[in-house]
Amino acid sequence: MNAILRQLRWIVLGSAMLLVACATSGSGEPAPEKSAAPVASADNSNDPIEGFNRAVYTFNDTVDAYVLKPVAQAYREVLPSPVRTGVSNFFGNLHDPVIMLNNLLQGKVVNAVSDLWRFIVNTTVGIYGLFDVASALGLEKHNEDFGQTFGKWGAGEGFYVVLPFIGPSSLRDGIGWYVDEEFYPPNRMEEGSTRDKLLLVEVVSKRSQLLDASDILDQAAGKDPYVFVREAYRQRRKHLVYDGNPPAEQPDSILFEDDKPAPKPSAKPPAR
Repeated sequence: MNAILRQLRWIVLGSAMLLVACATSGSGEPAPEKSAAPVASADNSNDPIEGFNRAVYTFNDTVDAYVLKPVAQAYREVLPSPVRTGVSNFFGNLHDPVIMLNNLLQGKVVNAVSDLWRFIVNTTVGIYGLFDVASALGLEKHNEDFGQTFGKWGAGEGFYVVLPFIGPSSLRDGIGWYVDEEFYPPNRMEEGSTRDKLLLVEVVSKRSQLLDASDILDQAAGKDPYVFVREAYRQRRKHLVYDGNPPAEQPDSILFEDDKPAPKPSAKPPAR
């Protein structure tokens, strides 16, 4: 049971990151119309197993459409907004310790201290994180994970891969997610029944928050959502690793070769 819940949770976490990427990486212009056949992007150098990735992408999308999305819709209809917000705050509070750890490992000491105080305030005054008192006090919610930390340490993203139940990933980020999960408090609980219930509620809560965003994604992705998802994921992760200021990509040197200097005119006067 716990293994199934963890797998479902990976779908939601991967979808959450993807949908945030789509919301923040676009230019605001309509997506160009795509041909009916799948079209790979100009940069698919780190997608060597695209055929496998497309199959898994379809599988994950089917599971979401027939299992997660209907349950999330019912969850939204049954529970009022303040209750859903409290549930979301509770699980967000449980993630703050690992966010603090990653900030510390990246050398962001000020942010790490802020995360610590945020966790203390919300756990005590906010009643186990049900109320986000810390944000009202100016303690900002951060977004850090071990995939970003590995990137800060110089690890390349590796090849792109879509994992069953997990979603879009890369070699670096997949390892990072595994480490994040090992530090997540519910996964360390010995009492299996409570742990399973917590993971199940978090899965449904997170998916319910993405209902509107998923509808927008369906409209924006065009006829080849796989490529749209892949490029949005790459851009989002690069944005996070470099804290919104990624290095400029080097242009193709062939396009910017210096023009050869024009030949100097001969000093010899022309013959008469």
